Amino acid sequence: MRIAVLSDTHDNVWVLERLLPGLAEAELLIHCGDLCAPFTLRLIAQGFPRPVHVTFGNNDGDILLMTRVAAQHPNVTLSAPMGEIEAGGRRLAFVHYPQFGEGLAALGRYDAVFAGHTHQPDLRTIGQTLFANPGAVFGRERPPTYGIYDTETNTFSHHTL
Repeated sequence: MRIAVLSDTHDNVWVLERLLPGLAEAELLIHCGDLCAPFTLRLIAQGFPRPVHVTFGNNDGDILLMTRVAAQHPNVTLSAPMGEIEAGGRRLAFVHYPQFGEGLAALGRYDAVFAGHTHQPDLRTIGQTLFANPGAVFGRERPPTYGIYDTETNTFSHHTL
């Protein structure tokens, strides 16, 4: 199973509109926070018609309205302060802040842990756990990036738009 991992969109709907059609091979999408506004969540929910798992970041403003948007899209699951799922036979966790993600990875309970916040791609192993930051869809400091996680091989690859 291939999973798209995004973070730090910061309402850049123009990049999202280019990105989402290219994620057709992914069976699931994880967003590690900082979508920012509810309309960004709506765009993801409509543009990716498969399961979408989202955790909140420090710039996600109207949480109440985001929960209302999620309620209108049965493919969307919101989790806070972290998300935890099983997919493709793997235990996965996702969170916004990397220091929390590193702590989750160090526990050794997950096959992979994903985090955002820094806007910088990162990929390493902590103990036996894969730890990855997809970078930022926002693309202000550098070109927009996202990741693809493969549950079959427990590998993660960064992609640039």
